[in-house]
Amino acid sequence: MPETSALYRLIESRRSIRKYLPQPVEREKVEACLEAARLAPSAHNAQGWRFLVIDDPELKTRFAEKAFSGVYKHTRFAAEAPVLILILAERERVTRRAGQILQGIPFYALDVGICGEHLVLRAEELGLATCWIGWFDVRKTRRFLKIPRRFKIITLISLGYAARRPPHDRARKPLSEIAWWNRFEG
Repeated sequence: MPETSALYRLIESRRSIRKYLPQPVEREKVEACLEAARLAPSAHNAQGWRFLVIDDPELKTRFAEKAFSGVYKHTRFAAEAPVLILILAERERVTRRAGQILQGIPFYALDVGICGEHLVLRAEELGLATCWIGWFDVRKTRRFLKIPRRFKIITLISLGYAARRPPHDRARKPLSEIAWWNRFEG
C-alpha cells in the first residue's frame, strides 16, 4: 500500500520546527537541500528561483535584528537556526508574467512553493528541521542584503537540528471534506 512508502512516512513526519540546537549544519547537507530544490519543476522550466544562504553567525544576528523587528518579532525564533535560506524569484521571466496576466495566477509563487517543499523534504530526510517563514520585514531584508529589485523576496526557511520534535497534534481534515470526484460538491 502506498501509505507505507518511505516518501509517505517522510511527508507524514515533517513538522515546522521553531527550536533549534546551536549545532552548525554541515555545508554538504545544505547543498544537498539546495540541490533537491534546484531539481524542482517550474513553469516552462523557467527555474526563476534563487537562494541566498545565511550561515555566518555574525551576519545572521545582524540580519535577524532587521528582519525580525517590530511587528515581525514573533518570528525571531528563526534567528536561533544555524542556517537561514531566503528564496527569491526572478521578476523578469516572460512565462511568469504571461501566466499571471492571462491566467491570473502568479506561477513564480507556485514554482517557489514546489522548490521550497523539495528543500524541506530533503532536509527532513537528512535529519534536519525546517520552518517556512513568511512573516519578516521584506523591505529591511532587501536593504540589508542589497538584493536588487529585479528579484522578488518570497520566503525564508530556517534550517538546523531540532532541539525537540513535537508530535503532530493538529488534526487534518479528512480527505472526504477536501476532495471531490468528477463534480464539485462544496
